[in-house]
Amino acid sequence: MEIKKVIVSLFFSFVLIGGSFAFGFYLGKSQCAICPPKDLDFSLFWEAYNTLKEKFVYTEKINNQQILYGAISGMVKSLNDPYTIFLPPDDSKRFIEDVNGQFEGIGIEIGIKKGQLQVISPLEGTPAQKAGLKAGDKILAINGTSTADLTIEEAVNLIRGPKGTDVTLTIFRSDWDKTKDIKITRDVILVPSLKWELKENDIAYLQIYQFSEKAASDFDKAAIEILNSSAKKIILDLRNNPGGYLEVAQEIAGWFVEKGKVVVIEDFGGKAEKIEHKSKGNGKLAQYPIVVLINQGSASASEILAGCLRDNLSVKLIGEKSFGKGSVQELEQLRDKSSLKITIAKWLTPKGELITDKGLEPDIKVEANENEGKDLQLEKAIEIIKNL
Repeated sequence: MEIKKVIVSLFFSFVLIGGSFAFGFYLGKSQCAICPPKDLDFSLFWEAYNTLKEKFVYTEKINNQQILYGAISGMVKSLNDPYTIFLPPDDSKRFIEDVNGQFEGIGIEIGIKKGQLQVISPLEGTPAQKAGLKAGDKILAINGTSTADLTIEEAVNLIRGPKGTDVTLTIFRSDWDKTKDIKITRDVILVPSLKWELKENDIAYLQIYQFSEKAASDFDKAAIEILNSSAKKIILDLRNNPGGYLEVAQEIAGWFVEKGKVVVIEDFGGKAEKIEHKSKGNGKLAQYPIVVLINQGSASASEILAGCLRDNLSVKLIGEKSFGKGSVQELEQLRDKSSLKITIAKWLTPKGELITDKGLEPDIKVEANENEGKDLQLEKAIEIIKNL
């Protein structure tokens, strides 16, 4: 039986480090069919294998299982898609556990953008956030190992580790003159899904940190509390939210847009008909004036929700351009419990805008302020919503 659970989060950066919600993907069980294409001569592989067996001096290093996994990994890497990866059994098991549990690591989402490993977002309350890492930071080395040729999964394996141990990241930030080494002590990562509070007596300020499975029920509770409060307006903060489950973003969108409205469009590149994922909710929060905060750490499911509210309700986006992750991955489990995470589709906003590598442009651009205690983006959102 296929388990169909779409995760749209930022990459295979499940560096929650520990884990992540970073990719849109279907978790499914593969049906293995061995049918090599007629124009592909696999005898070359066996020729290379036998030559290694015959000539390689360190015979003790020849591990047939690792050779097989290496061959599969090389095949996948040849596609040059950072979101399509091969996971050996242990990594595959850990990946599934990471998506559904708690983790030990430093608490960042990472991704590759323009060939450079970088921080997508530090997660709320984690060692990474406390160490001062920011969205957009470039990770040049991990414990002295250059990240130039690392895949996201290889970087994840270097960064994560047991609680109480340290990892040193060599970081470069756009407004720095030189790189800095930042040592971070790993911990158990327990990230809250959201929180809300009243500002200015009648503005509900609602932060969603990630679209985890728990976020759906947490949002239901928050929405009811807001409806029963003195709030007359809503600021929805999606900054540094790397994504999560598509179904959760769709459910939350249902509190804002009426049933039947398009939340996001899934485009399979002509291999199948596009799928329109629609709201199934009550739209009760649509009665409030709303603005949305985004930044370069807003990705995937965050971009889906922000794009949905912008296209359906003409909601203003405030802050900085979002990350621009608009692809969907499917996790296919193979016969030995290894798996392939494969990009199978792109997603579009309700009006058909492709976000991959572009991101959502804010209607009102406000750069982040580094001064302690000042949040110019939030201040601008409060100023704007007071007049709505």
